[in-house]
Amino acid sequence: MYLGAIKGMVASVEDPYTFFLTPEENKQTKDDLGGKFEGIGAQLGLKDNRIIIIAPLKKSPAEVSGIKPGDYINKVDDVSIINWTLSQTVSKIRGPKNTKVKLTLERNGKEIEVVIVRQQIIVSSVEVSYEKNIAILKVNQFGDNTNDEWNKAVKDIKNKWSNKQVNGMVLDLRDNPGGYLESSVYLASEFLPLGKLIVKQEATLYGDKEYRVSKIGLLMEIPMIVLINKGSASASEILAGALRDHERAQLVGEKSFGKGSVQEALDLSEGAGLHVTVAKWVLPNGDWINSKGIEPKIKVVNEIKDGNTITKETDKQLEKAIELLTK
Repeated sequence: MYLGAIKGMVASVEDPYTFFLTPEENKQTKDDLGGKFEGIGAQLGLKDNRIIIIAPLKKSPAEVSGIKPGDYINKVDDVSIINWTLSQTVSKIRGPKNTKVKLTLERNGKEIEVVIVRQQIIVSSVEVSYEKNIAILKVNQFGDNTNDEWNKAVKDIKNKWSNKQVNGMVLDLRDNPGGYLESSVYLASEFLPLGKLIVKQEATLYGDKEYRVSKIGLLMEIPMIVLINKGSASASEILAGALRDHERAQLVGEKSFGKGSVQEALDLSEGAGLHVTVAKWVLPNGDWINSKGIEPKIKVVNEIKDGNTITKETDKQLEKAIELLTK
């Protein structure tokens, strides 16, 4: 009741991004930004309204136990998950490290049972892959480890670009909910000339602040497409918007989420937290995209059947980006 009363009082401000976090919620938020959680380490999806393993993470408990892409999950700890949502299933499978979870899987029409010991899982916030001489750089969030992971991926792409092994790159910001504003500035600086304005922060309490390119980028010349969708928010919109405004990259996909405010994260006693909106940010051309989002120049909608998760074969947005870069 005490925590609920504080939640209600903070919610009365009527700003969806100003909110109180219980100690447990605050820890979860910090773990998410740190790319850490405790579970089995498998990416789940939906196919024909059934929960399916898209891929186990490398060296994860899921991979070690023999789980394979394409396995359906029928039960978790002997409880049927038929008609469960993705988030329900994830919550049921996750749990403290060194505890066990039993999955009943369906593979090639046969059921098999696997007992997995949960461990702490580290999730990459930056992933790089290559297809048709195109580098695909996916940024999942702007968290604690993003800049370090980014530096490694960028060096790899830079080497291949210098050796004419790649002809261009796709920067995939789809379903990236954001994170640290400073991290989006760091990433944008890889592509833009010194001194260019990336984003302007407007605040009544602290005064206005401009974030400009302050380093020599390694990928100034490589042709680039940026992918966005309705799950691209906040810091990912800053990055996409800055590259669009300086005509450094074309945007492909769907309209972004539209979050144009900045929050300060405060730690309270006993582990609780408070996120408070302290500023709004605007793009180099003066756009405040709050509730409006960013419209891509080339609109491509991924149309997939209800109850399915996007796959490489059904990803029309990525296909279009690669097509534009290989013309």
